[in-house]
Amino acid sequence: MVYYSSQQIRRVRVVKRADGYYCQFLINYDREEKHEFTGSVVGIDLGLKEFYTDSNGNTVENPRFLRKSEKRLKKAQRRLSKRHQKGQKQSSNYHKQRQKVAKLHLKVSRQRKDRAIKDALALVQSNDLVVYEALKVSNLVKNHKLAKSISDASWYQFTQWVNYFAKIHKITCIAVPPQFTTIDCSVCGAKVYKALSTRTHQCPHCQTVLDRDWNAAINILKKGLKYLGEYLNGTVGQTETDPNDWGESGLWVFNRDVEDLSRLVEPVISRSDSGRIPRHSEA
Repeated sequence: MVYYSSQQIRRVRVVKRADGYYCQFLINYDREEKHEFTGSVVGIDLGLKEFYTDSNGNTVENPRFLRKSEKRLKKAQRRLSKRHQKGQKQSSNYHKQRQKVAKLHLKVSRQRKDRAIKDALALVQSNDLVVYEALKVSNLVKNHKLAKSISDASWYQFTQWVNYFAKIHKITCIAVPPQFTTIDCSVCGAKVYKALSTRTHQCPHCQTVLDRDWNAAINILKKGLKYLGEYLNGTVGQTETDPNDWGESGLWVFNRDVEDLSRLVEPVISRSDSGRIPRHSEA
């Protein structure tokens, strides 16, 4: 606390975790990080097979922390259940085992947070524009077959950290509606409907073949560039909105040179780049 004066401390609270007590300080401090403009733009598609796929075709592995710890959690939970005495005062062994189970859950939670911070920071530091889908996770987890995997991926926590780092690094961050990002062809715009199990996008109109998540990431970036272009043209009235509102975009634009922002609004796939996308031959 030697770095902050007592006037900067707004609130202090003590919180209890499974491994002990912690003291949290709320400090009035404007954090800013230096970010050099490079003109790099990226759109990301969050998923379960890969944590996210970006518009350049790069992927980040889904760590699946809960799945990896599930065997130990189940074993610890079974021991806890055996030591529970219904209608009686619980023994000291029961409370010891309860602490062990709580610490296992806390470890998974901290692993998710640490991974979300590292991935979000790396993404923001290497780009000047980040575009992602404004997914409504509370609706997605209603699918009971995928609810555990979606919760384990921790998409919401990741996007919150992306927003935070975007603000302190003074880059542009946009959340776009997720409608049709997977269905639309990223090259010709035709709608190609596919089941969730279909992992490859094959357009019968322009013969484009690529991973479905890569195709979606390119569409997400195009949507973001469209919103940014509307902002620069003065057609967007609000420059900061909630990125998690369904059907709305979240757009953070800071005191960046308008010329720099204009350089970001370029086609995602130029004529020279479109040749790099694989295509299948007509039958």
